[in-house]
Amino acid sequence: MTTNVWLKQVSAPQGPQPRRHFLQGCPLAARDLQVTGPCLSAQEWTDYRLAWNSSRYEGVNILRIPAKRVWLPDIVLYNNADGTYEVSLYTNVLVRSNGSILWLPPAIYKSACKIEVKHFPFDQQNCTLKFRSWTYDHTEIDMVLKSPKASMDDFTPSGEWDIVALPGRRTVNPQDPSYVDVTYDFIIKRKPLFYTINLIIPCVLITSLAILVFYLPSDCGEKMTLCISVLLALTVFLLLISKIVPPTSLDVPLIGKYLMFTMVLVTFSIVTSVCVLNVHHRSPSTHTMAPWVKRCFLHKLPTFLFMKRPDGSPSRAPRPSQARLIKSEAAATASALGPASSSNLYGNSMYFVNPASAAPKSPAGSDVAGIPRDFRLRSSGRFHQDVQEALEGVSFIAQHMKSDDQDQSVIEDWKYVAMVVDRLFLWVFVVVCVLGTVGLFLPPLFQTHTPSEGS
Repeated sequence: MTTNVWLKQVSAPQGPQPRRHFLQGCPLAARDLQVTGPCLSAQEWTDYRLAWNSSRYEGVNILRIPAKRVWLPDIVLYNNADGTYEVSLYTNVLVRSNGSILWLPPAIYKSACKIEVKHFPFDQQNCTLKFRSWTYDHTEIDMVLKSPKASMDDFTPSGEWDIVALPGRRTVNPQDPSYVDVTYDFIIKRKPLFYTINLIIPCVLITSLAILVFYLPSDCGEKMTLCISVLLALTVFLLLISKIVPPTSLDVPLIGKYLMFTMVLVTFSIVTSVCVLNVHHRSPSTHTMAPWVKRCFLHKLPTFLFMKRPDGSPSRAPRPSQARLIKSEAAATASALGPASSSNLYGNSMYFVNPASAAPKSPAGSDVAGIPRDFRLRSSGRFHQDVQEALEGVSFIAQHMKSDDQDQSVIEDWKYVAMVVDRLFLWVFVVVCVLGTVGLFLPPLFQTHTPSEGS
């Protein structure tokens, strides 16, 4: 074989020259809407000018020739992202005696790829690599797939992606018969373990803290502090996600939707906490409890919310017996009238006691101070002015204590209404949080991705 055989570029014969193409496994790195990875683009074609009779050359069937000394098809990656269209290393070509040539140039392909962040971090991507001749058309070079899918023999496993499928297809434009290309679809699936451990689980745990807001007593004064702290923590996670996900306005990532969902729930918990605190601190002097509020929040709703109010509250202090109270009052009256004999005291004064009222009675038939209501004291003489004022003071204190007890009862009713509202919002928050979390994360786990068919 003479030297001019491989030094001279050989033109294609009449008619299209078939060229087989297949892609060998390549590790991928998808970031910023680009796919980068080293690949082996195996190209095989027939050059009739490089055929020889092996029997005339001592049975030599294969020659390895520098790639730049033979004719090479100008096959390039059309959707290139870095502007470098040529291969990185021109390896030798394998020339067989029948004129078939095999060339496996290694190359680092950097292709533009539309990243769909809708289901991030449970997303699947379909990145395409489109190969075609730069200057030759279909009538000069006919591109044919050697295999319906790319080979994964030399594939290096990635810590972030799993390759689902590598189908290839030959595309012909019906509007332009001279156009032909070979397209490979890299269907890859993200490994979600890293994002699950570092993003999803912390977000779920932080959201669960918002549930404790409804269980926290209103008297502790820390409900609003806990709500604001949870909201700030979720905001920090939202800033972290904005640095991980490629910036795009086409879709909102799944984890971003979940964070926004939880932030809305936490904001809802803040609003409800304000309402609960407002109800908790109401009093008879500022608000009047409507009958429907008593009917709904004191009798009906607690049953459905598994709440039971204690039957009664202990009295504030033990009260003296009626006999002791009457005796003390008589002694106080006698001392107020000054030194006098018993006959003088009883001679100038007459006491009329209702027997039915003087008998021991239940607390329901007595005033707050324990004085029978029907007790009447009459005197034919004039009491001292100080004694009259003392009796009026005792009556005022009794009425005041009765009013305080009534007000305290109403205040306790408002506090119990606040507890019922808190428990109601607790169940609503838990149900909405669970249903929203399942509804957001369950569909992406069962998604399927199929490559688009060429025309």
